[in-house]
Amino acid sequence: MPPINPSSKILIIGSGVFGMSTALWLARAGYKDVTIFDMQDTAAAAYDPRAGVDSASADLNKIIRFSYGEEIEYQRLAAEAARLWDQWNRDVEAAPEDELPECLRGRRDEGDKGKLWWNVGFLRMSCEHELGKFEVRTLENMEREGIRDAQFRTDDDADIARAKERGWAHKLDPCRRQERFGVHKAVLDSGAGFVYAYKSCAWAQHLAVQAGAKMILDPTRGKVVDIVTKEDHPVVYTADGAEHSADLVVVASGGWTPSLVPEVQGLLETTAGSVATIQISKDDPDLWEKFAPENHPVISWGSKQGKEVYSIPRDDNGAFKIGWRKTKWTNFEDVRGHRVSVPKTAHVTEQKESRIPIEALNGIKEYIEVNFPELVPLGISSTRLCWYTDSIDNSFVVDFVPGRPGVAVCSGGSGHGFKFLPVLGREVVKILEGKGEQTVYGRMWRWRSSTEARRNGLEEGELGPRVLAKQRMAEEADWKFTN
Repeated sequence: MPPINPSSKILIIGSGVFGMSTALWLARAGYKDVTIFDMQDTAAAAYDPRAGVDSASADLNKIIRFSYGEEIEYQRLAAEAARLWDQWNRDVEAAPEDELPECLRGRRDEGDKGKLWWNVGFLRMSCEHELGKFEVRTLENMEREGIRDAQFRTDDDADIARAKERGWAHKLDPCRRQERFGVHKAVLDSGAGFVYAYKSCAWAQHLAVQAGAKMILDPTRGKVVDIVTKEDHPVVYTADGAEHSADLVVVASGGWTPSLVPEVQGLLETTAGSVATIQISKDDPDLWEKFAPENHPVISWGSKQGKEVYSIPRDDNGAFKIGWRKTKWTNFEDVRGHRVSVPKTAHVTEQKESRIPIEALNGIKEYIEVNFPELVPLGISSTRLCWYTDSIDNSFVVDFVPGRPGVAVCSGGSGHGFKFLPVLGREVVKILEGKGEQTVYGRMWRWRSSTEARRNGLEEGELGPRVLAKQRMAEEADWKFTN
């Protein structure tokens, strides 16, 4: 396939983080014919999950973290992304009101004006009497990178003193674990926090359109049903029967990627994390203030220790989000002669699902009972499955599909891709231009296989224990806490 040039016709399938970041950086690099297809009108709904948009990117909020153990390349890319998140905040603040996406307008009197990125800190709590090995390795890497100074161990007097000096002491132990249990092993990363996910995607889409990218966001015209090769060029078919030829097709469809590109079987798998919210009312000023982002950090509990739970400060509507990542679920269906794990969402898919497995709900409830007993009387307010793609090694997959001229895959977020929204496309463009082997990320994200017995769960297939159909699903009656 000849290399792409500024006049190449490029079609991107999917308007989530991977697709939108790619479109933005392609358009800014001078590519004049870039079109995104999506079966959901993410522009009209502003990616808001409350408006019925189903995707991993269309979420209330996402964590921005730098803790990557020994994966120093991701830590460095996250640090680059953080600088761009800061710039996006400044750009939103400086933009005239009528030039902003609607979801970012207003609230000037409150001082944030739709602020995307919130540097509230990330408290990584151990569920044991010592920090885990992953946490220790992360701190060692941060020491080598010169950013250890922003990390505060709760069992280190010098770190505690530094946290007090910098105004972070109130976020060292929001669960009062030292007082209640006599032990609190954790690290507060003062450089981390969260972003409002749907607002961030709306902003990225706004920037991509400004740069010249085009959008076809429609349940039939934007829904890609097949990708074939004709005369060594990719051709996309949409649900309205239209045929779209191209020079390059980039499949960035999140959880729908494996069903569009069956060649990724064994490399990528569609899986779901479990998410719940607890609704906090303004009528309870103590709770409203305690769980506000100004007073509360992002928290993880028992990461790499068998708990795998996180929470994010309440949003402007009082939604306190909790996620459970210990098990990532699969859902196998027939797709053009293949048994493929595919999303099963609350709104978009033919078979609907908003419940989560009872195992996940119980893990979330345990997190609340142990760490936030004051929330127990409120009960769970909502649940959802967050569908994305896992790769065999939790690293992204951005490469051309072997044997498919002009077709590339940009996927495999593995539950940690959102933070890279402002910067990811920069590296993707290098790969699409054929320069992947010259970059560290191009080599990391290339098409690959593994002979390891354990491949991030992908070795299980439909016979494995994570299949959604094998689970008891939590009903609304299970949302209440019982003592």
